[in-house]
Amino acid sequence: MFDILQSIIPTVLFYSAPLILTALGGVFSERSGVVNIGLEGLMVMGAFVGIVFNLTFADVFGVWTPWVSLIAATVIGALFSLIHAVASITFYANQVVSGVAINMLALGIGVYLTKVWYDKGQTDMVNQPFYTTDIPVLSNIPLIGTLFFEGVYVTSYLAIILAFVAWYVLYQTPFGLRLRAVGEHPMAADTNGIKVERMRYIAVLLSGALGGLGGSVFALTIASNFSHSTIVGQGFMSLAAVIFGKWHPLGAMGAALFFGLAQSLSVVSAGVPVLENIPQIILLIAPYLLTILALAGFIGRADAPRANGVPYIKGSR
Repeated sequence: MFDILQSIIPTVLFYSAPLILTALGGVFSERSGVVNIGLEGLMVMGAFVGIVFNLTFADVFGVWTPWVSLIAATVIGALFSLIHAVASITFYANQVVSGVAINMLALGIGVYLTKVWYDKGQTDMVNQPFYTTDIPVLSNIPLIGTLFFEGVYVTSYLAIILAFVAWYVLYQTPFGLRLRAVGEHPMAADTNGIKVERMRYIAVLLSGALGGLGGSVFALTIASNFSHSTIVGQGFMSLAAVIFGKWHPLGAMGAALFFGLAQSLSVVSAGVPVLENIPQIILLIAPYLLTILALAGFIGRADAPRANGVPYIKGSR
């Protein structure tokens, strides 16, 4: 049993990290009142930038390349999300349509530039990806250290730490209070001197940054290259985690861990007696099936922020 857990837990953390990061971005955006269907596109852009930057600057930054690649992907993700912010906040566009456009645009840009720069449908494999490691001190703890802190990616714990940071920011700071007020009752927030548009812009930029970070973590830990099929539904799983987690950072993290477990089933199945006889195709579709089931019947009543998806036009009721 211990050996099974030792193979499952690091794999779950490994697959969950990109979902946690991207879901946190979705929480910030939707808590401010802006629906972000474009999480998939933001992950695609982050994966593309992370891989291309890594391939281009591996000789310059050496072992620090993956970390600098994450920063580059985070910045570009934030800038790319400006398209959604301008369309939905400044021009009052339909937020769902704008998000879908982000998804299509990101994939189109990524695939086109990959073809132009690498003259094929996918990039080369990166030479400086993230590698598994033992967490100093913590890996020496009996049992727990072996299960949770041996042979893991540092990015997995970066994602978990950021989930707690996001909770603190949203629920323990004046900034978080203003952000939530804008998502619940923007007119009341405006009356109290809170700049609704500015708060929503900040939230969408945070969403883009975290989505880009999530996509680059996925690419640099799981995929190691970029193609049209690098990100296939992980952004939508992250969006589902936002809803499943009831628009709460820690709830979204828990939901992302659940979906990460679903994604890991096909990888660990050979070593788990209960799973080894299940056809591989069933395990491959399990994450998407469980996503639908989770949203359809297992989350109970989930109320979105009241102004979520409603453009705020100053002076209107």
